[in-house]
Amino acid sequence: MDISVYRPGELSAADRVAWTAMQSKAHLHGAPGLANPFLSPEFTLAVGRCRRGVRIAVVREQGEPAAFLPFQRTATGVGRAVGLGVSDAQGLVHRPGFTWDARELLRACGLAVWEFDHLVEGQGPFEAEASGRFPSPVMDVEQGYATYLAGLRERSPKFARTTLAKERRLARTASGVRYVHDERDPAALRTLMGWKSAQYRRTGRSDRFSHDWIARLVEQLFHTRSEPFAGILSVLYADGKPVAAHFGLRTERVLACWFPAYDPEYAKYSPGLVLHLRMAEAAAADGVAYLDLGRGQKEYKDSLKTRELTVSEGWVTRRHPVAVGHRVRRVPVRALRNTVVARPELFEPADRLLKKVGKIRSGRTVTVKPSKT
Repeated sequence: MDISVYRPGELSAADRVAWTAMQSKAHLHGAPGLANPFLSPEFTLAVGRCRRGVRIAVVREQGEPAAFLPFQRTATGVGRAVGLGVSDAQGLVHRPGFTWDARELLRACGLAVWEFDHLVEGQGPFEAEASGRFPSPVMDVEQGYATYLAGLRERSPKFARTTLAKERRLARTASGVRYVHDERDPAALRTLMGWKSAQYRRTGRSDRFSHDWIARLVEQLFHTRSEPFAGILSVLYADGKPVAAHFGLRTERVLACWFPAYDPEYAKYSPGLVLHLRMAEAAAADGVAYLDLGRGQKEYKDSLKTRELTVSEGWVTRRHPVAVGHRVRRVPVRALRNTVVARPELFEPADRLLKKVGKIRSGRTVTVKPSKT
């Protein structure tokens, strides 16, 4: 393999075109996961403007690009997937039939280890090193929204009936309900980020938007628009103001769901669920094949999904002291987290405790119901 490593600003326009072309045709060659917007050059370039150490390995065969691997690396040779922690799809974007040696690729990139937590399917040389595999639910809308909604009513009749009834109730009681699929007002984005920060604090989670680079990344992607890629802010309005919003990323065939939130004052109308159905309808009209809801156990995802993809987490390593040290530090943390998330008898008490801490931090008292176990 002829492998060259570039900084984001060094990537040529021709290479970007080749990268995008591989994504746009991936579904025709049995690798639809490569079309995910988190694997697009636009996402990598945006992260590169917000974080140090972003690099792109370009593999060439007979002088032509055959594969692209975006990654972040430290001075000691520890590599991570680009945007690790906020990226919901990772891997090597490649042309049909391309095969690679994972350790040879790492060596060319100057990496002792490459860590991932949302590796898409079909990445055999990397998947061989995965330590865990997890479902990532999707909403299929390629056959149109009417077909999706009919399937939803069949799979989750109570959920569909209740959600649609709440949407009608909101329309009756609120003054002027409307939906904007691609809102360009930056003020609406700031509103969404404020809601999301409050939600993180309220539920005891780490506030992603307290990290300056994540806030800057989202703002940059909001202003990123091209034929194959765009940041999409979708907003549900009622009473003349936003009541639910979502910011995600779109390619030709995939809308990656990323940051949803809503105004708690309208919680009784389930505006977040109403918003997701409106998003599905608009995405279907735009020719999107599916909405990727992302890895993570959530009741609303189970209700909305039509099927599940599989993403993996783990490390690819070379024989190197840095790789050994990295695994020693990271393996116990990931193992503990995954054990808690996978076992309801552990997750539910932990979730209640986080919410209690979050509400205390928010200055409110709360009564926590005892565990049934």
